[in-house]
Amino acid sequence: MITTACSSTTADDAEKPQASVETQVAALKGYAAVVKANYDDALAGMKDLQSAIADFVAAPSEATLEAARAAYVRARPIYSQTEVYRFYGGPIDADDTGPEGRINGWPLDEAYVDYTKDDAAAGIINRPTEFPTITKDVIKNLNEKGGEKNLSAGWHAIEFLLWGQDLSATGPGARPFTDFVDGGTASNQKRRREYLVAVTDLMVDDFTPVAAAWNLADATSYGSKFVALDPKAALTNVLKGIGSLSGAELSKERMNNAYETRDQEEEHDCFSDTTTNDLVGNALGLENAYLGRYVTAAGVTVDGTGIDELVKFVDADLDTQVKTDLAAALAAVKSIPAPFDQAIVGDDSAPGRKAIRASMDSLATVTASIVKVATALEVTINIE
Repeated sequence: MITTACSSTTADDAEKPQASVETQVAALKGYAAVVKANYDDALAGMKDLQSAIADFVAAPSEATLEAARAAYVRARPIYSQTEVYRFYGGPIDADDTGPEGRINGWPLDEAYVDYTKDDAAAGIINRPTEFPTITKDVIKNLNEKGGEKNLSAGWHAIEFLLWGQDLSATGPGARPFTDFVDGGTASNQKRRREYLVAVTDLMVDDFTPVAAAWNLADATSYGSKFVALDPKAALTNVLKGIGSLSGAELSKERMNNAYETRDQEEEHDCFSDTTTNDLVGNALGLENAYLGRYVTAAGVTVDGTGIDELVKFVDADLDTQVKTDLAAALAAVKSIPAPFDQAIVGDDSAPGRKAIRASMDSLATVTASIVKVATALEVTINIE
């Protein structure tokens, strides 16, 4: 754990000026506006996916399956940008009430949901006696029941149902659309259709109040209360989100584990082979949160006062360095060749592994810079 706090061991530190309270509040409003815009886009992407899946299950075909997969691929990186708004107990991951574990939990044990190459009768879908009906509530109650990998809900359950296991060394899963056609391949095709619809509906239901919670037009919303917090308390949360995502979550959990083990099961979107899209979205989210800027899915730029303005007031050189570090990390992550499960293999001199190693190092630099930012802004953050 990295802990940093302001230090007043010298007269210079004690007298270091800070941006006005008004500017600090403006930066918090800029952050909240970015969160809301990003969440609204993510919710819209989920609803587009929901619609494409409804079309697919109504008339399963190669074309409608590909359309559903394409909707997933479009929506997923938008959601990935939102993950920087985690790690401080906000609406997405509040203790006991936050739905993050049902939305984006991973890795997923495929056999908990549906058949695998080793067991044609595996999964909730293929156990009609034990689970006679498949509903949102059933899926919700079974999520993580009996183990962290027993994931019944969220992005990766949807991904697995759309692509199936990734059994190819060079491409994604290749589940046939006939798995969803009565009398087609596999068994329990109707239950598989019901599951795909219900799990997608549950994700939309779970995420809708998260997006609404950041509505600044509602004085009672979490977002309005967040902006009204003591600025240093709110800034602590913002910086903890940036530092935690760049450090323990992105560079370690999502990249280093796969890098060290060379195991494709450790990659985030292992069924669709779209992990690099996730990583880029996460890295872009780091910049968004620091700069108070977000480019919507429609191409509209939301750009208000950012945390960078507060840092620039205290230490312009540090602000320049943070921006340089964030840009370098984003560029490094973008350089990782897809698919990620091929980039992790080979010896350490292989291009993919070198790109991943460089990305992890760049993200570690971002985390260290955020620690410096916390010190400069006289707040305390604890980063795992």
